[in-house]
Amino acid sequence: ESDDPQRTAILLRKAWTLYSVTPLYRFSRGRLRDYARLLSAFIAAEKQKGLAVQVGDELGIKVAVSSLPDLQGSEQDQAAVLVQLSLRSQAYPKDSEEKIMWLGCFCCVYGDDLSQNVPQDFTCLPLFLSNGPESYTSMVGSWFQKTFDCSFRRLTISPLNLSWMVTMWAGCKVDKAASAVELIFSVPRLPHPLDISYAIHPEDAKALWDTVQKTPGEITQEEVDVFLNCLYSHFHRHFKIHLSAAKLVKVTTAIASAHCDGIIKILHSQYLSNVLMLLTELAISQIQ
Repeated sequence: ESDDPQRTAILLRKAWTLYSVTPLYRFSRGRLRDYARLLSAFIAAEKQKGLAVQVGDELGIKVAVSSLPDLQGSEQDQAAVLVQLSLRSQAYPKDSEEKIMWLGCFCCVYGDDLSQNVPQDFTCLPLFLSNGPESYTSMVGSWFQKTFDCSFRRLTISPLNLSWMVTMWAGCKVDKAASAVELIFSVPRLPHPLDISYAIHPEDAKALWDTVQKTPGEITQEEVDVFLNCLYSHFHRHFKIHLSAAKLVKVTTAIASAHCDGIIKILHSQYLSNVLMLLTELAISQIQ
C-alpha cells in the first residue's frame, strides 16, 4: 500500500483510459512548475483556435503538474507525474474549491526492463492514464509529444490479458463484503449485438482458484486456463452456452474492472501498485 494514501487515492474509483508512451526526452522533474505554466498557455491557445470565446467569459483552466513519489515499484522506477486541469473563475472566492475537469497520470511501476535500456537523457513513464474529456487528453498529449519528442498510443486489453486479470484479482483476499466477480462476453456474428454477463460470488471464485493454484504467489497460463474452463463448464451445464465461443470484453472484481477498449477502474487501494504493475507491463510490451 502507498505511503501516502491521500495523494494516491485520486486514482481510485475513476474510469481511466489507458495509453502507452515512449520515453520522454529531456524531461526534468525540477521544472514541473514551468511545465504547468507552458501547458496552460498551450491549452489557452488551442481553445481560442477551435472554440468561440463568449463575451465576458471569465472561466479559465488552471494546470497543476506534480510528482507522486509513492507510485513506484522499484528504486529504478521514475516517480509518477500527475497532471491536473481544474476550472477557475474570477467570480469564485480565491479560497473556494476548484472543480477538477481532467486528470492525467504518467507512471512506471516495476518497469525495470525498459528503464535499464534507455539512454540517460530519457525518462521512462510508459503508462499514461487519463480521466476526463477526450479533447483535453488530445491537447495534453499533443503538448507532451511536441515538448518531449514522445509518442502516445491507445492501449487496448486483449481477451487473454483480461483472463489473466480476472484470475489474479479473483484470487486476492478482500473484505467480506466484496462485490461479485463478473465476466462480460460479446457474442460475435449476430445480426444484433448480444452481451452475456456471468457473475460469480467472490468467495466461490477464490475457493475455486485456491484449488487450481499449485504454488502460492505464482500463476501459470495453464492455471488461468483451468480456472476459466471450470467457470465455462459450470455455465454450460446450466445454460447450454459455450462461453469459449464468445469474446471476453470486460472483467470486474473487488480489486478493479477492466474493459478490452483500455478502460480501467481501480477499486482497492491495497492493490493499486499490483494493478499498475500489470498495466505498466502491457504498456512496455506495446512500445517494444
